[in-house]
Amino acid sequence: MTLLNKLNNKPISVHVTTMGCSKNLVDSEVLMGRLHSAGLQVVHERRMEKADVAIINTCGFVQDAIEENISQILEWISRKEHGRIQKLIVTGCLVKRFKEALQRELPEVDGFYTMDQAHLLVRDLTAGCSPAGQPRRMLSTPSHYAWLKIAEGCDRRCAFCTIPFIRGKNVSRPEEELVEEAQWLARQGVKELILIAQDTTRYGLDIYGKPQLPSLLKELEKVEGIEWIRLHYTYPDKVLYQVLEVMKDSKKICHYLDIPLQHISDPVLSSMRRGHTKALAADILKQFRRQIPDVAVRTTMITGYPGETEQHFQELKEFVESFGFDRLGAFVYSPEEGTAAAGFKHQVPEKVAQKRMEELMELQKNISARLNSRKEGKVLKAIAERKEGPYRVMRSQYDSPEVDTEIFVTDDGTLENGQFYHIQITRAGDYDLWGKPVQTQP
Repeated sequence: MTLLNKLNNKPISVHVTTMGCSKNLVDSEVLMGRLHSAGLQVVHERRMEKADVAIINTCGFVQDAIEENISQILEWISRKEHGRIQKLIVTGCLVKRFKEALQRELPEVDGFYTMDQAHLLVRDLTAGCSPAGQPRRMLSTPSHYAWLKIAEGCDRRCAFCTIPFIRGKNVSRPEEELVEEAQWLARQGVKELILIAQDTTRYGLDIYGKPQLPSLLKELEKVEGIEWIRLHYTYPDKVLYQVLEVMKDSKKICHYLDIPLQHISDPVLSSMRRGHTKALAADILKQFRRQIPDVAVRTTMITGYPGETEQHFQELKEFVESFGFDRLGAFVYSPEEGTAAAGFKHQVPEKVAQKRMEELMELQKNISARLNSRKEGKVLKAIAERKEGPYRVMRSQYDSPEVDTEIFVTDDGTLENGQFYHIQITRAGDYDLWGKPVQTQP
């Protein structure tokens, strides 16, 4: 089946929208690269009055995401009905979970493809034309940073999580392939690599017989042009002790650890089937803070998990308060079809779960304000991200794009996106900082 042929001898125009996480964004970039190499005109999430084809790369992780994605699909169906696009294609995690139901309920969509069918999508859009040369990702992020997906899928079977059903088992990419991609990214002007996977700590176990994240980090450090390497989605695993040794001796690896704990009470962790204990998580965090005192730690927590008592929640609050996470996101538990936890007894009422989430986030707001206030007067190396009103918005090594603290610097016209500066912090808010340059180049 060919969805479209060239119109009036002009390339087919394709508008790609990415929903969900940064891992989905990488999938979109790979798909866009293949389409671009095949001669199509491709844009990502920019306003386009008209396009021949719209592709939505969906997220199907939790119920809120499902509802948001369905809403997005309906919006594009409306645009199709008004003649703004000719064809609508839906791909990604939502299709993986609910393809038959989507096909039945949304006949206006011209094609549903799982992401592992991306080659079929390209074939159908290009009448089987082979891409010119070796397709490369078409980057959608600002030119100075890029996500590097080091593995796909997950072997863990957390009771609340749909990822293993959607993405399958953990499949690592060979180290040499990742280094080669990092070198290519550096040649494109990328200065910051952000490592992602469903579980980065499990990287390499399937192909090397043991976790190889420390080795990969050492190899990526050698890539010329890359100045920052950032770790996301690490699991509370003993391999993090080895990562700690690499991080503390590195000049490139950011003093930043994203470690989604989900909870801290042992009975809840056991019910979640997380496979680690409070003691292990606490010791990992303690060792990072002791050996790298300025490390910024980001985590996520779930409130209202089945069987979570008020005592369990108070234990969680006490731990959050005592450790003082630099960044913390809290989410209300969502019972997902096909997961073990959805069938557990003692489901927590939604109102209770919501109240606990709000209480935890209020606690974190105070912690964040306290930690930010300690930065006043300090000088941080920061990279300029974008212009916003009178400010040039920047990030330090302690902050990941889009989710963490930003530094607002009054722009005198000399500051440029993608460049590093030394910024003295002059004022601190609950979540953001303000500063001034004390040196144009570090």
